[in-house]
Amino acid sequence: MHYLILFVLLSTCILAGETATYSFSPPVGSGSGSSYTLSGEGRITAVRVWERYNYYIYGIQIRHGFTWSSVAGYSSGTPLEIELREDEAIIQISGKYAHYLRYLIFTTNQGRTLYAGQPYGHSFNMYPEHPQAELLFISGRYHGALTAIAGHWGTPGSIADNGTRH
Repeated sequence: MHYLILFVLLSTCILAGETATYSFSPPVGSGSGSSYTLSGEGRITAVRVWERYNYYIYGIQIRHGFTWSSVAGYSSGTPLEIELREDEAIIQISGKYAHYLRYLIFTTNQGRTLYAGQPYGHSFNMYPEHPQAELLFISGRYHGALTAIAGHWGTPGSIADNGTRH
């Protein structure tokens, strides 16, 4: 009987620790327009960002594994892109916004960055609450260009593809 209680307590602790790495950075921006969620299976392996005339963020796309998400916003012109290396993960999103997102910076755990847009407007900084966590997916809104972005953080496998916990 004692072994059964110990087993149940140990299993509960392990499962609680597995989901405890999830955190959410609330959306920043005006938030007008249609909603988007860019998620997929596996780790994020690349990010593409389209900027409009070097002025605001026009569109964004995330690759999980070898599969690209749909584009949130619009894909016009040549995208700015960062392809992540083995064991590299996005650990911070920062930037600036007014009505639209004006500036985005994605930073990895290896110190590499992707910059897009122009630094104008209100500043924001998003990062996970837990040191082992990384960006799992993003969500937000767009109306022409992106009007909001939010970060969803955790360890790979701690969140199901639809954004709910395992």
